[in-house]
Amino acid sequence: MEPLFVDRLLQITDLLQRDMAHAFDGTGLTTARVHLLWVLQHAGPSTQQSLAQLCEVSPRNITGLVDALERSGHVRRSPHPTDRRAVLVELTSTAVETMTRMQEEHDHLDATLLNAIDPADRPAVERGLSAVVAHLQSLVAAAATTAPEEAR
Repeated sequence: MEPLFVDRLLQITDLLQRDMAHAFDGTGLTTARVHLLWVLQHAGPSTQQSLAQLCEVSPRNITGLVDALERSGHVRRSPHPTDRRAVLVELTSTAVETMTRMQEEHDHLDATLLNAIDPADRPAVERGLSAVVAHLQSLVAAAATTAPEEAR
């Protein structure tokens, strides 16, 4: 029996997670820490409050992530230039190098995966994946608005 479409998506998710875990071996970086570094790379210096929103986690979780990344030398906190109650979190030069390398690896994996698809099929695959992502986003958003109050 052929696997269901959703089973193939779950298999892809699992393989990508295993690949990421292998890439982080020995670095002290977790998926959550790398996600925060990725957000900082794209957003630039940010307050912890804005990072919590961008990462969709609680302020308490962001504090723990920033603390760990500060200890490992990946981020630094500095005073906010206009709000003396706030601090900015920014990447260190070590993190910039790490993220540059990760971006190169990301680009390489993207090219490798695309090369596994016949060039004539790529537009259809990309349209299909975009449609699946859009539909899953709408399902998740709808579930979040209809979730029981005590689950929120």
